[in-house]
Amino acid sequence: MKRALVILAGLAVAIGLAVAAPAAKGDAAAGKALFAKKCAGCHGPSGEGKEALAKMLKTTMRDLGSAEVQAKSDDELAKNITEGTGKMKPVKDASAGDVANVVAFLRTLAKK
Repeated sequence: MKRALVILAGLAVAIGLAVAAPAAKGDAAAGKALFAKKCAGCHGPSGEGKEALAKMLKTTMRDLGSAEVQAKSDDELAKNITEGTGKMKPVKDASAGDVANVVAFLRTLAKK
């Protein structure tokens, strides 16, 4: 009896996590709007990167839809946004929800 309760409790937690997990994903439409305001100036409206800016900064900008970028986990992408990477400055004023939304939008840029 006690073992059955432990198993049921474990299943309830697992089901709760599985149901909650999709809610943690961002809203790609909201992310697109935020990307347009905060990111497109350097990354371009479709995440292709601005070659002239990259050349001026003496760096390369990977296409955000490329297999290399898309292979990163959501957590890695979020860290790049909030902490910056290479010569990219961090986005300081983005909430966790904003970051999740931008990551969701970045996933829509994957090359097919």
